[in-house]
Amino acid sequence: MTGTGDDTDLLGSWPADTTARYRAAGYWTGERLDGMIRRHAGNRPGRIALTDGERHWSYAELDRRADRIASGLLARGFRPGDRVVLQLPNTAEFFEVFFGLLRAGVVPVMALPAHRRAELTYFCEFAGARALFVPERHAGYDHRQLASEVLAALAEPIEVFVVGEPGPHLPLDELRAERPRPVADPPAATALAFLQLSGGSTGLPKLIPRAHDDYLYSVRESARICGLGPSSVYLCALPAAHNFPLSSPGSLGTFFAGGRVVLAPDPSPGTALALIARERVTLTGVVPPVALAWADAAPQAGHDLSSLELLQVGGAKLSEEAARRLGPALGCRLQQVFGMAEGLVNYTRPEDDELTVLTTQGRPISDLDDEVRIVDDQDRDLPDGSTGHLLTRGPYTIRGYWRAPEHNARSFTADGFYRTGDLVRRTPTGHLVVEGRAKDQINRGGEKVAAEEVENVLLGHPAVHDASVVAVPDEYLGERTLAYVILRQGADAPRPALLRAFVRAAGLADYKVPDRIEFVDAFPQTGIGKVSKKDLRSTAAPWSPADAPE
Repeated sequence: MTGTGDDTDLLGSWPADTTARYRAAGYWTGERLDGMIRRHAGNRPGRIALTDGERHWSYAELDRRADRIASGLLARGFRPGDRVVLQLPNTAEFFEVFFGLLRAGVVPVMALPAHRRAELTYFCEFAGARALFVPERHAGYDHRQLASEVLAALAEPIEVFVVGEPGPHLPLDELRAERPRPVADPPAATALAFLQLSGGSTGLPKLIPRAHDDYLYSVRESARICGLGPSSVYLCALPAAHNFPLSSPGSLGTFFAGGRVVLAPDPSPGTALALIARERVTLTGVVPPVALAWADAAPQAGHDLSSLELLQVGGAKLSEEAARRLGPALGCRLQQVFGMAEGLVNYTRPEDDELTVLTTQGRPISDLDDEVRIVDDQDRDLPDGSTGHLLTRGPYTIRGYWRAPEHNARSFTADGFYRTGDLVRRTPTGHLVVEGRAKDQINRGGEKVAAEEVENVLLGHPAVHDASVVAVPDEYLGERTLAYVILRQGADAPRPALLRAFVRAAGLADYKVPDRIEFVDAFPQTGIGKVSKKDLRSTAAPWSPADAPE
């Protein structure tokens, strides 16, 4: 941040006049994120907050469970400000642990179920984590074994808590205090609440610090814009820890409004459409590939989707042609969402005309204090209608990554604007249209792949002299990964399947494994001798089903 050094008062490092304005405007209210659960538990204790399969937890039960986790953490010696890595799938225990951590002031690093050894080890090391929370198994993968591999790679031991059969680790029951006690001195709403993950364009993700105050403003206003209330039923189909399903308005927005969150173990049409029908879901948020899969499956599935009022699509740009298919196929209103875990969130609104909803990615939450600049390569402001780099600052956009001063110097202007890396244009109504990414990052169906990270792994193969990873267009995912590879002199070309297995064995998530690999003799270069990825992308053929890995 210009200020990520003092975790006890994360927002205190912002300019004093800015924080005063945000508080005077009512953006920052001093309420903690876990307070919303306590509030509903007191006012409507029996109302169902959370549905996970056949389990239905009331607000009172979720509140009690959070208290038990918080008390168990403190009794075990955890202290406010300690960090832990939270890697749990879409189960009720995710929110039990999440709210328990917040209540104790222990800071979760929000890992995703798809992360593997390389990412989890990095998160634990960089954050100085005291513990790792994992499921027993998820999607057929043994996370207990994964945790053991992470422990073996760490210089200092940490505790591992497992939801389910713990194996060699600790069961979550170790933290469920029988007689929970109120936290004596909970951290202030300006304190660091949790650490989210950046998409990452230069390697492993950076950590995004979120305070209760600034994040709750985004949650609260998102719930208002999307019309949430006590009767709202939100289907959490994407990973619960991801910023989009967590807060836009997501699960937290639903909890804030006193509604009910339904957890989907996966976003497949067979799972999600059945849950929409059974639980009378009123809204959900997904990435474009998932939305298109639902639209294709819905006519044949035969489920009653009449309860679904709003389908949000975000995480990657939705093309106009795809957008036109969704409403008629699913019988609901479409809302485009464009945002980032670092802050700025844009929504199309109920009052927007159909063409605006189909062709733009919305306008910012705050008309007054979401400051948006669209600039050229020299940071000169461009007029509406021109495509340029998106810069932003506002009451819920961070002022710096966590403990990353060198990167912050590149990613933020001297006066606090965040360089998003997006290329956008603004319409006369203030809506943004996303035109692409300036950063060297591949958006594979909403999952961000840093080319450099994959290239570094490929360079470790004995047959590889050089590698360059770029995006290729794909009608379904938006973009896929293409790895161009130059072989070492005299080396025989390995089968692409073996190179893909090599990348996977390095511990990267499956979505980072190259979709296509091509061997070339040389890379095009710029005038100063750098690899010209622009030229590589321009000559790459779009993805086709025939390219599917062997």
